[in-house]
Amino acid sequence: APVGGTDLGADKPYYAVYGWVPAGGLAATAVPGARTEWAAEGGTVLAPGKPVTLSWDNGAGLVFRRTVSVDENYLFTVTQRVENRTDAAVRLAPYGIVARHGIPDASRIYVLHEGVVRMTDGKLEEIKYANLPKLDTDPTEGTPAELQAAAANGWIGFTDKYWMTTLIPADGQPFTSVAKYVPGADLYQTEARLPVMEVAPGATAEATTMLFAGAKEWEAINHYQNDPGWFDSLLGATTDPARPKVDRFVDSIDWGWYFYLTKPMFRLLHWLHGAIGNMGFAIIALTVIIKLLVFPLARHSYISMARMKELQPEMEKLKELAGEDRQKLQQGMMELYKKNKVNPASGCLPILLQIPIFFSLYKVIYVTIELYHAPFVGWIRDLSAPDPSSILNLFGLLPYATPEPGSLFFMLSLGVLPILLGISMWFQQKLNPAPADPTQQAIFAWMPWIFMFMLGSFASGLVLYWIANNTITFLQQYTIMSMHGKRPDIFGNIRSGFKRKPEAADGKAKPK
Repeated sequence: APVGGTDLGADKPYYAVYGWVPAGGLAATAVPGARTEWAAEGGTVLAPGKPVTLSWDNGAGLVFRRTVSVDENYLFTVTQRVENRTDAAVRLAPYGIVARHGIPDASRIYVLHEGVVRMTDGKLEEIKYANLPKLDTDPTEGTPAELQAAAANGWIGFTDKYWMTTLIPADGQPFTSVAKYVPGADLYQTEARLPVMEVAPGATAEATTMLFAGAKEWEAINHYQNDPGWFDSLLGATTDPARPKVDRFVDSIDWGWYFYLTKPMFRLLHWLHGAIGNMGFAIIALTVIIKLLVFPLARHSYISMARMKELQPEMEKLKELAGEDRQKLQQGMMELYKKNKVNPASGCLPILLQIPIFFSLYKVIYVTIELYHAPFVGWIRDLSAPDPSSILNLFGLLPYATPEPGSLFFMLSLGVLPILLGISMWFQQKLNPAPADPTQQAIFAWMPWIFMFMLGSFASGLVLYWIANNTITFLQQYTIMSMHGKRPDIFGNIRSGFKRKPEAADGKAKPK
């Protein structure tokens, strides 16, 4: 049952509650609640390797005990026991609750899930805070709720960007997971309800539930998922290799639609970080590996582009012969491409492939805590945040602070990395002459600088990846085109880009 009317002394409190629900027997009518004063049995300092045991006598023949232990990653193990000292059987149902009052303050964007996350017998479900009040009505309590019965394993709780609070019943323990919203108290609540236990006279019953209340560090939650002995070690018991694992616990990290890319990408990035020792250089190394993987496709594209340049004189002849007949021109171009085995669309393939890769890396950098406050070099102390330098104060040479995010001048406050991004895109464009069409020429001319401002507020790690990607692409394209006798005239293309065509009287460019 939800805890109501408790003064928790905090704005938007966020807490966990454990207890028992009476299900039968006179002695079971008095159960511990939120205001129960427990007595400590032994030590009172909770720390890894130092559990704390609390007890409470209900005065009617039942003695309740609660043992709490914690590990270094803030996974609590809560064992609830009840001893029946009466001469009649009692029936009780243990439960665990994670509740939070109000939606937490955060800047929510569509690429990140925040709210309820739960696993029920292998099925992952995510419910946003805004959708909790819309769930079906629970007839047993008269409040909006959603119940799911787990037959063997599962977990439920709330997830934020980097943190999570999750109830995890003992492996193999059936339970009912509940997600609900209590409108009167503006209370968002998740519950793990365990089955009713019948405690015979003189007997003791217990139930163990874990509570993870920490950072979603991949190594920690992956350990709970894949190490079968972690639970036994917490209880001080002998490891049972056959014990089930916390099913799909790493999926509490929001890997997104491209999980088949984001998961291996993060694993590789995590390994590179461990091997190199610097997350920024690990991102550059990841970029090199990705470019090597897609190199065969890129090579085919660059060769096709070089052959297209070789066909340019024949294309000009076709245009002269076709005149205004566009259909004849199109047919002639297709025959020319077929004869020389050139695919004009092949140049788009690397760009299309780059879109899911870019989005996947953006997801990895945005949602994983491993990049939070991860330094690179010099002024880049947090790869999950935008470049803190600013052109408005000449990158720290002037005694002015950089504009705050959200201010009018923040978009103009370009750092070193976004500027390098724009320059790298500009140089990449200069591998080819400007398009003949004035409209296309204007679009291509502005594109690097538009991207520079668009990505200026993105995470530094993502901008660093894009710079490395552009640099490697430039070197690959320059080398391959040079090997096919079409070495790009970079400086010639730069000079021609600054030259203005003389204007005719009708406003059109005069032919050279």
